[in-house]
Amino acid sequence: MDTKHPPIPRWPGVVERYRPLINLTPGVEPVTLLEGNTPLIPAPRLAARLGGDFELYLKYEGLNPTGSFKDRGMTVAITQAVAEGAQAVICASTGNTAASAAAYAARAGLRCIVIVPEGKIAKGKLAGALAYGAEVVNISGNFDEGLRLVREAAQRLPVTLVNSINPYRLEGQKTAAFEVVDALGDAPDWLCLPVGNAGNITAYWMGFSQYCAAGQAQRTPRLLGVQAEGAAPLVRGEVVPHPETVATAIRIGNPARWNQAMQALDESDGHILAVSDEEIIEAWRMLAATEGVFVEPASAAGIAGLRKRIARREVDLRGQRVVCVMTGHGLKDPEFVLRAQAEPVTLPPVFEALAQLFENPLETQITNR
Repeated sequence: MDTKHPPIPRWPGVVERYRPLINLTPGVEPVTLLEGNTPLIPAPRLAARLGGDFELYLKYEGLNPTGSFKDRGMTVAITQAVAEGAQAVICASTGNTAASAAAYAARAGLRCIVIVPEGKIAKGKLAGALAYGAEVVNISGNFDEGLRLVREAAQRLPVTLVNSINPYRLEGQKTAAFEVVDALGDAPDWLCLPVGNAGNITAYWMGFSQYCAAGQAQRTPRLLGVQAEGAAPLVRGEVVPHPETVATAIRIGNPARWNQAMQALDESDGHILAVSDEEIIEAWRMLAATEGVFVEPASAAGIAGLRKRIARREVDLRGQRVVCVMTGHGLKDPEFVLRAQAEPVTLPPVFEALAQLFENPLETQITNR
């Protein structure tokens, strides 16, 4: 009897999968780590905790090669940079862009310079950038100051800027919207996601709009953008000079895609709001303990915002389909986990001690069971 299984279809990465829909130099060989094709995870137990009577899905972008959604945009940006003859790339970052730029630059054989705010980058993200061989430079300033610096560098030095102000970044990031529609058969009623530099919310709207125009979707979703209260320039309508939040990935006070994000919110009949760090942490705990999805703090902002709107009765989701974007893996910020959770207990290696624990569970370990 032939026991061979049929071959698993090979995923080619987002450039090859969606090349006709991506604005890229024709025929260029993609620089890819086979990013994309991330799971859209049904979350019925979490939906029930949030109020129920609607479908909830989690687009888990933390399963991209470097652990965040940034890889979608970086494969296109680096591919185009190579096509244009670049020898070096540069970016400012709160962490995820740094790791992604470093990985794809390494893949392409390019020099990579990364500017990060000193003491304001999660160790897991810094470790990635260093491991991939980037030249990491601290500055005594925040992300917004770093972005101004790399913009000037790109104008005056032979180096390509790969932050989300690079249009090819959005060309890659919009493919997540294509995947959502491909998985569901149409766009959801709502898409909820964290907003920092505002490139991702802009890219999702580009993707949904393009798919709808091409007849691949029958509609576009409403967008719910969520910022942290300490870094909420779009909500406040003004630049935040010194942004602060535990959600380091969205600790940005002057988003580069401010105008485009507001346009996307307006065109989608969407909404933007701010949530506290406490609300982000609670949503982060709910995701992990209720659905087994471990994310970095910023990724939980979309759930926190959705929860807040439901609690305030600002949205009626009965019978609707909602997708929340989980932008980065939990191991991006391991120090946050250790700060947010209680230390593990220590027991003697005897059965009686374990049996006693079984009868009296640790409260922090059975939350949401």
